[in-house]
Amino acid sequence: MYLFQTSAEPMTMFCSLLSLLVCLSPAALLSDVTAAWEGHAQDYKHGRPYEELSNSLPCSWKCLTFTLQWPAGFCQSLDNISLCKIPPSVNTWLIHGLWPMKALRCCSCWPIFLSDIQEVQEFLEEQWPSLIKSRSNFHFWKEEWEKHGVCAACVEGLNSPLQYFQTCLKLRQHFDLQKVLEDGGIRPSCERPYKLSEVLNVLVPLIGDKCEIQCVTDDQEREVWFQVKIRLSRNMTVGCAHHDYNLGTTPISKGHPCPSEGSFYFFPIDHLRPLQPCE
Repeated sequence: MYLFQTSAEPMTMFCSLLSLLVCLSPAALLSDVTAAWEGHAQDYKHGRPYEELSNSLPCSWKCLTFTLQWPAGFCQSLDNISLCKIPPSVNTWLIHGLWPMKALRCCSCWPIFLSDIQEVQEFLEEQWPSLIKSRSNFHFWKEEWEKHGVCAACVEGLNSPLQYFQTCLKLRQHFDLQKVLEDGGIRPSCERPYKLSEVLNVLVPLIGDKCEIQCVTDDQEREVWFQVKIRLSRNMTVGCAHHDYNLGTTPISKGHPCPSEGSFYFFPIDHLRPLQPCE
């Protein structure tokens, strides 16, 4: 299943991302993500064409992981109770990142500035906010671009900060976990635990069977669902059969695969008590 199709004309010639999100169907939204952005042909901060920068980066990877996180579960992954925040407007799955796997260390030659992504800032604030009090939204996005986005920039459709974040927003719209889970009868609850097989039966038709459902262990030794890792090929096809692919774990969290035996909880979001939604 192909999420994206290459378009020969720049998407910005037709409408802004806002109008795309409002006026087009999901299939149409996904079809233009790899269009060339001629208006971004210069890395104006350094005077180098972005093609030169992206072509100089080693595209050593074959697969990507698109990661979505559940805010109530994410808060359980933090050691310090004072670190977590869930903005009042957040009530759904959020983007964590789009990560090339097994990538070589990328250069730090392509900085990002808020002006680079100002066109999509409103949508990033809604769908990719920082959940850590000490880290601003832009700090979070900057970390993701410099650590993962630059590595992905060897692929057309990801080879500028704006394109990278637009692609992530489109992936988030396509992988609407909230709707699929609700339609499948899986809803946040403090009382009702779920089995991994129940969750996979609902999600696999959307995200493929090469995925990882991640949990953390809370302070009461309960397994709590907090993250979904979706495997993508370089051309944004769901799944990736490359033998070197390894989902791995999230470096900043205590995440691990949810237990295949037993059950785990899908905590509701509590904006006032983000770390204690079920107490």
